[in-house]
Amino acid sequence: MSDSSRGIVAIVGQGYVGLPLAMAAASSGWKILGIDHSKQRIVSLNSGKSHIEDVKDNQLQEAIKSGRYIASGDFKQISTADICILCVPTPVDSAGKPDTSYLERAVISVAPHLKRGALIINESTSYPGTVRELIIPLVEKHRGEGIKSLLFSSSPERVDPGNTLWSLKSTPRLVSGIDEESKASVVNFYRSFCEEVILVSSPEVAEMAKLLENTFRQVNIALVNQLLPLSQKLGIDLREVIEAAGSKPYGYMKFFPGAGVGGHCIPVDPLYLLWKARDLGVDLPFVANADQVNSAMPKYVVQRLIDLAKPESGSLIAVLGVSYKPGVSDTRESPAEDVMKELKSMGFKPLWSDPLVKSFHDFEQYNSQRVSGAILVTNQAGLPISNLIDSGVKILDCTGTLKGISLVEQL
Repeated sequence: MSDSSRGIVAIVGQGYVGLPLAMAAASSGWKILGIDHSKQRIVSLNSGKSHIEDVKDNQLQEAIKSGRYIASGDFKQISTADICILCVPTPVDSAGKPDTSYLERAVISVAPHLKRGALIINESTSYPGTVRELIIPLVEKHRGEGIKSLLFSSSPERVDPGNTLWSLKSTPRLVSGIDEESKASVVNFYRSFCEEVILVSSPEVAEMAKLLENTFRQVNIALVNQLLPLSQKLGIDLREVIEAAGSKPYGYMKFFPGAGVGGHCIPVDPLYLLWKARDLGVDLPFVANADQVNSAMPKYVVQRLIDLAKPESGSLIAVLGVSYKPGVSDTRESPAEDVMKELKSMGFKPLWSDPLVKSFHDFEQYNSQRVSGAILVTNQAGLPISNLIDSGVKILDCTGTLKGISLVEQL
């Protein structure tokens, strides 16, 4: 890469967060070094092929052609970067505890190559204190020169794949740093391509705000999910209730029930908050209960399908839409996985269908087999819903999008 008038930015992780960020920064004049561990992904990106719905191939190709983007697996190249941004996964483990191993490996990999004066930004969602308690000590340990010349900041990602209303540029950006120089530098960077940059007092505030955003959603989704059995017994359409309440122009926000919660934020971020709270001896019962309610939805959904279709043991059941939201192929934390596991544990043979998804764990794909029932988890365009209805298959609709259709029951 040649020198840039704005500078060079190394973005570690070229997934749903890192690649859109790379394109946005490149479009404003930064030269981007997209670092990723996947050799296959690097080859694909450098050939101009995007694996992210929000980044079109022609956008990537233009960035490459202009000399403002290149993908690499060589961490040594970070020594040329003025800014290094961490955009790696931060999942939870099987016990629901934060798994920061990807972030730790990324920090250890970049630390020896950071040049003097470089700005390090963490966009990876994590618990309050991640920059000070995890990132800075790791950099100090694995960088020979120490950290006195480096700048550290936080700007938690707010990516919503497939959202056509709010983009990376138009979504307000929260930022902060460990000192005044770090704050000024991170503000200047994001202002170069974001319409609104909000400086908060500390990295901990920014980190906590990200967790609160999605914990708010988790708790409110759990509230409406918890009302489902009551509404069913009362003979009330809960979605109609929610829409009716939503007519109030203040003090209320609509959330809808479903088969569970999915994606990279809602099922995960509240657990980071819970872990940090428990580590400090603080109880968060609303957050813990919300996670339990939403985690129980797949079992409730399967029982509703059994009550509706009355399939025999061993029957094939179709699960329709296995990405976590319509319009994307992202299956991270999709509730469809737990729905299928629940079906299997109850003696049925689950099959999946989703036009945007190439494979889904080890489950068998639906290919016009004769099924005894179906569950619509995510309403993707191109699902075989009409064919199933024409074949007399009863469908439990967890999305509220098939209302008024024969053989379809709303969750």
